[in-house]
Order: sequence, then C-alpha cells, then structure tokens
Amino acid sequence: MNRDEVRNGITRRGFVTALAAAGAAGSAAAADANTQQSSPAARPEAAPQETFQRQDLPLKAKPFPMAQVRLLDGPFREAQEANRRFLHRLPADRLLHTFRLNAGLPSSAEPLGGWEKPDVELRGHFTGHYLSACALAYSSTGDSALRDKANGMVAELAKCQEALKGGYLSAFPLEFWERLKARKKVWAPFYTIHKIMAGMLDMHQHCGNKQALEVLEGMAGWADRLTEPLGEQLMQEVLNTEFGGMNEVLYNLCAVTGKEKYAEVAQRFDHRKIYDPLALRRDELKGLHVNTQVPKIIGAARRYELTGQRRYHDIADYFWYEVTSARSYCTGGTSNAEAWLTDPLKLAEELARSSNTNECCVAYNMLKLTRRLYQWTADPRYFDYYERTLFNHRLGAIHPETGGSMYYLPLQSGSWKVFGTDLDSFWCCTGTGVEEFAKANDSIYFYDDEGIFVNLFMASELNWPQKGLRLRQETKFPEQEGTSLVIQAAQPTQMTLRIRIPCWVERGGKASVNGAPVAAFAGPGSYLNISRVWKNGDRVQLSLPMKLQAWPMPDDARLQAIMYGPLVLVGKLGPAPKEAMYGRMGPNLKGQKLSIPAFQAASADPASWIKPVAGQPLTFQTAGQGQDVTLVPFYKVYDQRYAVYWRIQQPAG
Repeated sequence: MNRDEVRNGITRRGFVTALAAAGAAGSAAAADANTQQSSPAARPEAAPQETFQRQDLPLKAKPFPMAQVRLLDGPFREAQEANRRFLHRLPADRLLHTFRLNAGLPSSAEPLGGWEKPDVELRGHFTGHYLSACALAYSSTGDSALRDKANGMVAELAKCQEALKGGYLSAFPLEFWERLKARKKVWAPFYTIHKIMAGMLDMHQHCGNKQALEVLEGMAGWADRLTEPLGEQLMQEVLNTEFGGMNEVLYNLCAVTGKEKYAEVAQRFDHRKIYDPLALRRDELKGLHVNTQVPKIIGAARRYELTGQRRYHDIADYFWYEVTSARSYCTGGTSNAEAWLTDPLKLAEELARSSNTNECCVAYNMLKLTRRLYQWTADPRYFDYYERTLFNHRLGAIHPETGGSMYYLPLQSGSWKVFGTDLDSFWCCTGTGVEEFAKANDSIYFYDDEGIFVNLFMASELNWPQKGLRLRQETKFPEQEGTSLVIQAAQPTQMTLRIRIPCWVERGGKASVNGAPVAAFAGPGSYLNISRVWKNGDRVQLSLPMKLQAWPMPDDARLQAIMYGPLVLVGKLGPAPKEAMYGRMGPNLKGQKLSIPAFQAASADPASWIKPVAGQPLTFQTAGQGQDVTLVPFYKVYDQRYAVYWRIQQPAG
C-alpha cells in the first residue's frame, strides 16, 4: 500500500484532495490514518551526511524560459500589470539609502518606512526582492525600463560592497554578525543576506548582468569565511536563527559557475534539527515558525537535483507531502500566526486559534518547492495543489489596482483582506509578492524530448523557436470551463501534447482536435496525451466541467468550505472597514460582532442547496436557509468581510 492509500484510503484523487476525504470520514479515521503513516515500523534510518559529488538529476519535465511565454488578457495578466506598476513607482535611491549609509557613502534620499526603516534590523531585505522582481519582470514581459533601473542599482550596490571590503554587502553593520555568533538577539541577518544574493543571481540569469555575478561571488566568499571557523556545534546553533534560502542560493551559484566550493558552503546550512526527523519521515513540525522551514527544504531539494543523494530527496518529498495533505487549508495555504500550532490534521483546532492564518510568504515558497518536485517526476497531481494555491491564495492576495500585497490571508469568519502600502510596509510578504506576480507565467508550460506539458489554464502564448512552434492558449478560465490550444507551426511537426486533467474534473470532460472528438479522455489527476503530426492552425478544444464540492476539515467534518472546481468560494458578509484595509498585517477582529450563518444541507451534494446566479459568472447563492448568502471566488473579493468555512448540518445517513 502506498503512502496516499495509508493516509487517505484513496489513490486516484491523490494527496492534494486528501482533506476532503479525511474530513468526510471524521476525525477518528483521520487520526488513525495519521498513526499508520507515522508508525515507528515505517521509519527508515536516517543516512549520514554525504560529501558533495556533482551528478545532475535528469528532470522528467523542464520549464520553458519565461522569455518564451507571454500572458494574454486575464486575471493573471491584470495582477502582473498591477505589480509592474508598483515596481515602477518605487524610487531606486530610497531602496539604496541604508546600503549607502552602512558603507559610509553619502545619501540624501528619504528613508523608507515599514520593515525598511533605518532602525529595523531586517533593512535591506526588500531591495534584494526588488532586484529579483525586476529581473523576473524583464523575462516575463520584456520591460527594459525595469531591467535598466535594476542594472543601475546593481552598480550602486557594487560601490557599497567595495567600500565595505571583503565581499560584504548589507544595509546593516558587521556588529549584527557578532551578536548572531554570540547567540544574542538579532533579527535574521542571514535571511536578509539571502534576499540580496538571490536578487543578484536573478539579475545575472535573467538580465545577463555580469557585475551582479561578481557581487554575488564576493558575498558568497564572505559567507564562506564567516561560517567556516564556527564549527558544527556553533553553526547548528546559528541555524536556529532564520536564515532564509542561503543553502538554495549557494547551490544555485554552484550550478551556474561550476565551482563546487559553493556547495560545500551551502551544506553548512543543513539544519539537522529540521532535516533529521524529515529524513526519518516524522512530522515534528508542531511549534515551528513555518516560513523559516520551507526555504530550508527548497535547499534540500536543490541539493538532491545536483547530487542525486536520496536523503535530500526524502527530506523534501516527505515535507511537501505532510504539509499539503495534513497541514493545509482549502486555499492551499498553511500556518497560523506564522507557526504550526497543532498536530497534523487538526486544522479546525488550528483555525480557531487566531485570524492570522495563511502567511503569504509560505504559499510563495510552497509553490517553489512544488514546482521543483514536479520536475522530478512529471506527476500532474503536483499541479492540482499548485493550481489551487495559485488561484486562491496567491491571486487572492494582490490588490488588482494598487498592486499591494498581503501578509496574512485570514480564514476566520468575518475577516477582510488587508494590503500593504507603497512606501510604509515592505513586509517579507511584500517581497515575495512582487516576485510572485513578476513570474506568473513560469509554470504554465513544461517540455521534454517528446513534447509539451500544459499544466495551467491561463490565456498565454508559448514560443518554442527550437521546434518552430508557437502554442496559443485562448481561454477565460476559470469563468470558462475549458480552454483552446492553437498551434502555429513553421512546418508539420511530430509532437505529444500533454494536457493536465485536474482532480476536480470528475466526469463529463472531453476534447476535440480540429472539431473531431478525441476518442478516449483521461482520468482526473493525469494527462490527456495527444500525439500526432501538428500542422499550422491545428486547434485543440478542451472542456473541463466544474462542479460544487464540499471541503471538510479533517478533524470536524461539519466545518466545511465550498469549492467550485479549483476555486474556494467565500460568502460576502458586508463591507470591510475602509480605514483598516491598508498598512496592517491583518484584520483586528477583537470586539467585532458579526452574525455568521450556519447552513442546513439538503444532501451531501452542495448543489442541492447552493445555486448559480443567472447572468453572473462564478456567482452562487444559498437557497432555503435562514440567512441566505452570496458566494463568489476568493480571488474576486477585496473590500468585503467574508466567511470561508461554514458550520453545515447534513441529513442523518
């Protein structure tokens, strides 16, 4: 019996629909399944740490470069453009201000606010995110003005690095590192350094900036000299302070330069307290700060890709499975007040603890991890989770007009969305937000030697010049329940087109090529493979019917979210307080009194008591309740109080 069967008693629906099945079965079955999954007899022995030997993993699916994919009109294009406008509005001199001051260089710029204030210990982190976002935006849109702006910032940061000597580059002084080594209180200096290093790497890879690589190698050399004398015991203590994705960026630098010394430095960031239980397939995540952990796991995944060492595969694989199947809400997000506060599969209990659920950085990093794991196997079920998180948590966390992003995506009933401001927020989630929507086109299409994988349904165009092909996806998904794929070919080309059939398509899906029906459709959670000689103008029409379904909590089956296809539907509960919609990390529900209705379900099928509203796409209304509610997709709600989970009473039997 495989791990999905142990946890969920199901195979085809896979791990990403587990909570609905577990919740429907009730808390006892869920607890029993969890016990079986983590029983001592099933735990392998942890392997000792291995030396680095480069042996690149052959990937089953490879992403197309973002420069070859362009978004067309649709909700993600709108988010991309709102984000791009925000990037243009931010002044470079203000982003550079604290770096110049720390390097002893003159600056007359006005300081930024929020987490970039000159007295905040995390200062400088957003500048790294900003470089990444500009580089990604250049790749995804061709915005040369953002590229040029970021190139200029790299040159100014290089001056700061030269003034600081020894490869060091930061907006805070070296004294922070003495505090870190002495185990005195300091706010995550390696976390901030990682953002700057990652920004430099992105500028090199996406914009061809050689100076950025030189700055990055200088920083990596400095990090090597700082950490090498610490020894194993002190280094492990240092790793208890959040360090972001230091291991990942150093492994990426190793891959880019071919210099294995960077992998040796990266391995010093193996946090054994976290890695060892995961390698043994044990969930010891309760009480941990969530977003501190996910980048560490991405680093483990990156090492596996460079070495094939099984220990790192198991760490990443088990962590992903455990978080997505036992610690994630209907949105795909996870965390509460930035932590995991309960045992696995205790999500109703988790939700009751605070309104500060679903830190947005976590969703960003879980998508990064998911994308990596998918490439190892080309298993389309990874994209069931990816799609759900992308459409609900990520698309739902950016303001379509201001481009402002959120810190938490709260799930407590009566909550509302709160967005950052242009110049006085700069949270960690502001940084991952500007990156997220600069690369919204990066995971739609993948390829292998046989052809193309279509994993997401977004209006977009793929250019594959090596094959003389263009693929245009024409869709209004999710308002349209399907998509069209149009081939433009310089000459007839043999190729397999693999189209993901999501887990939520239970029946009724169909496809046609040039109007002729495809004889055999694929099952949910698999690919529809169409192999043929493709000619210019060929069109694939795909129908993906969506239906209403309940998504129960695993530890309280009466507490349910309602979904339509991959979309979380939320109930509108009235206008949000306008004075509390911006500049805060989340809504303050203390003292708020709001009546949240409970529902009587006519049957287990939500369609028996929730009806579509005529003429309004993706809009539904409850029927026959004491207080009826309008339901719409989570990503469409910006200025309303809402409820996501409802107390639902179903008929006995």
